[in-house]
Amino acid sequence: MQIQITSEFIQQIEQLIAQQDGHALKQLLADFHFADIAEILEELNSDQATYLIKLLESEITSEALMEVDDDVREKILDRLSPKEIAVELSEMDTDDAADVVAELDEDIQQKVIEKIDDEELAADIVELISYDEKSAGGLMAKELVQVKETWTVAGCVREMRRQAKNVTRVHSIYVTNRDGILKGRLSLKDLLTAPEKAHISDVYIPKVDYVTVHTEGEEVARVMQKYDLEAIPVVDDNGVLVGRITIDDIVDFIKDEAERDYQMAAGISQGVEADDSIFRLTRARLPWLVLGLFGGLGAVFIMQDFEEALEKYAILFFYTPLIAAMAGNVGVQSSAIIVQGLANDVVKGSLLNRFLKELGLSLINGVALGLLVILFNAVIGKPLDVSLAIGISLLVVIIMAAIIGTFVPIILDKRGIDPAIATGPFITTSNDIFGILIFFYISKAILGF
Repeated sequence: MQIQITSEFIQQIEQLIAQQDGHALKQLLADFHFADIAEILEELNSDQATYLIKLLESEITSEALMEVDDDVREKILDRLSPKEIAVELSEMDTDDAADVVAELDEDIQQKVIEKIDDEELAADIVELISYDEKSAGGLMAKELVQVKETWTVAGCVREMRRQAKNVTRVHSIYVTNRDGILKGRLSLKDLLTAPEKAHISDVYIPKVDYVTVHTEGEEVARVMQKYDLEAIPVVDDNGVLVGRITIDDIVDFIKDEAERDYQMAAGISQGVEADDSIFRLTRARLPWLVLGLFGGLGAVFIMQDFEEALEKYAILFFYTPLIAAMAGNVGVQSSAIIVQGLANDVVKGSLLNRFLKELGLSLINGVALGLLVILFNAVIGKPLDVSLAIGISLLVVIIMAAIIGTFVPIILDKRGIDPAIATGPFITTSNDIFGILIFFYISKAILGF
């Protein structure tokens, strides 16, 4: 059943919190899903949300904490003691628990880990936070169902029942040898139909897709998408099975990466939210605006060098915004397609073929748009030589912008730099400057000023 969280309901919650009526709150929220609790927490102030976290069962609040916005969770955790945080962590999957601990200050991290009663969970968290957060090791959870190839089917079933108590969803059953090295996977159908005395080595499937703890998150997502996997095992450098990554974790990773790339393309240098502080928002946006400012000043200096020409052919001045806009638009279009292709691992083959393809496409677009400009100028009675100068300039600018938009992301990617940067103000500003420069030099060559 879906629950509508209205402003009136939030006011009722706030009133009960103000009255410290914990019994009434528990009754009111008894049947709520953790996602609904998370929505309520985001509508309350930090003190009210913390009161609710301390009041409700950790089985629910631990899940709700993972659903709320990062900033909301941070403010709540700041108001909880290390012991209270440890209690919440004990109800989480290891990957979620590690994410929460990683968000804490280093001095608090150790205090929280020391308060965790489950020594195995504490050790798992320490291991997980040691990996790069964008690697398979940083994304994986330790909960999984693992069986030995030497076990019998009957013994395997008994052990699986024990292990499954700690696993929310059993996507796959992994088979290892005595040393824990991943050997394959076990089909539930084969397990149920095999004789009880048969050994797992006789029924398991040796072919299994896996990643290492150092595999980048983007590569994990690509493998899971390619082979349509709900989960993928993770091994260490020695091939020992150490965890698994489930589809919900990789979807969250993809979503976070997409949001970051979108902000970068819009000229925002770090992940921010609409309700962040003015200082944080300014720090994220100002650097790219400064870049745009210097780009604009560069265009001003270029136009100053052609001041006499603008006096003679004033019409050129009115077409500079058109040239700059088309250069920026074409560059963004080309770079966006390439960045998307790099993310999906479909940008392959010869760079020469890619160059020729982009050259042909931009040539068609440039000729079409240049002819439209010439036709427009003819209709409004502008001189033919001026129209040709503008049309040819537009053609060359479009070709230049398309090539830059195509190859800058590829070059950045090969150098280990996020190519998403090439879809933002960086490439727009550079294309604007080059576009205006080309416009005036071609106009100079045709018009003879």
